[in-house]
Amino acid sequence: RSVYDDQPNAHQKFMEKLDACIRNHDREIEKMCNFHHQGFVDAITELLKVRADAEKLKVQVTDTNRRLQDAGKEVIAQTEEIIRCRVQQRNITTVVEKLQLCLPVLEMYSKLKEQMSVKRYYSALKTMEQLENLYLPRVSQYRFCQIMIENLPKLREEIKEISMSDLKDFLESIRKHSDRIGETAMKQAQQQKTFSTALQKQNSVNYGRNMHLGRNRILESKNEITLKRTFEDEDEHEEEVLTAQDLVDFSPVYRCLHIYSVLGDGEIFENYYRKQRRKQARLVLQPQSSMHETVEGYRRYFSQIVGFFVVEDHILHVTQGLVTRTYTDELWNMALSKIIAVLRTHSSYCSDPDLVLELKNLIVVFADTLQGYGFPVNRLFDLLFEIRDQYNETLLKKWSGLFRDIFEADNYSPIPVANEEEYRIVISKFPFQDPELDKQSFPKKLPMSQSVPQIYMQVKEFIYASLKFSESLHR
Repeated sequence: RSVYDDQPNAHQKFMEKLDACIRNHDREIEKMCNFHHQGFVDAITELLKVRADAEKLKVQVTDTNRRLQDAGKEVIAQTEEIIRCRVQQRNITTVVEKLQLCLPVLEMYSKLKEQMSVKRYYSALKTMEQLENLYLPRVSQYRFCQIMIENLPKLREEIKEISMSDLKDFLESIRKHSDRIGETAMKQAQQQKTFSTALQKQNSVNYGRNMHLGRNRILESKNEITLKRTFEDEDEHEEEVLTAQDLVDFSPVYRCLHIYSVLGDGEIFENYYRKQRRKQARLVLQPQSSMHETVEGYRRYFSQIVGFFVVEDHILHVTQGLVTRTYTDELWNMALSKIIAVLRTHSSYCSDPDLVLELKNLIVVFADTLQGYGFPVNRLFDLLFEIRDQYNETLLKKWSGLFRDIFEADNYSPIPVANEEEYRIVISKFPFQDPELDKQSFPKKLPMSQSVPQIYMQVKEFIYASLKFSESLHR
């Protein structure tokens, strides 16, 4: 700008100076090029020589690369195979680890199914508990485990339904067989009573042995034979007569109790069992309308009641809390009131003293049996004293008829005896003593009619019949 602004010819001068500067620079460049030209030529010459070697090297490298590629194809294939095997091996290891986690679950589930099939429901519940708490949480991410988890509550409900069904079958069974159970228990009580009586007789024989040695040898031998037979009969009955535990399979009760206890519904089961048994107790205590007509009717009635309470006593002692002593006592007091009312009503219809006597014997065996199981029976023996008065009334009615028949058949004439044998026959019936008559010779007449020894014998029979009722009353 200063060049253009200073003077008019400044541009021309500037251009001249610039050309001079350019020429100086060109001369310097030329000098430099002349100085390096030989080196450049030598370098080009060298490059031309290297070119041929480079071509040969390129050919060699290409050939080497081709041969290396051909040789490496197999290595690459083997490497890929190794990679694939390593992947498979890793997958197999993973599968084995997962299967080791899953197999115990599957084995436990298979065990659960097997237990269900063989009706081992209590064990099945324990297996379910192990599955839920120990095994399934480890493999809960798998779908089959989710299915198992969903099925377990259903299996629990199924077990509850099956066990309850078995319990209902059990209750129905013992309702049908309670008479047989009771009959067995009453037989055993009767045998025990017979056994005790035989021992008492044996003790009394041994006690009096020193006092009447000669006479008692015969009695002792006879009693020993009787006692031996009693023991043999007892042994035979022990082999033949079964206990309530042998007659009844209580496993449905145990199983159902355990199952409901494990499931936390023990109280529900206890209430259901007691409710059903109360219903059955009412059915058992309900007498048949014609029960008073035969001994079998009473025997069946007593057998059913004994069977019912034998089962309850067994349940009381072998289970914990299913039934309690308070429950059984309440049930027995209710039953006892009903039994006494039934016996009062039906025994009043009995006009046959033999039937009343057999009823008394049944009541005694019934009371002894239940007393052996720990049930109070004093009210039954009090009832027997009421029945005894009724029994004596029936005896009076029966013997009044016999006396009437004897009096009606009597000729009211002295009894003729032709010889000593006829006299002794009469005396054996009626202990008549008359020294004056003994001095008379046969034939002779006794100062009484035929009705006297007959009435005497019937009075003895009346007394014996009346005393029979007082036997075994424990009073």
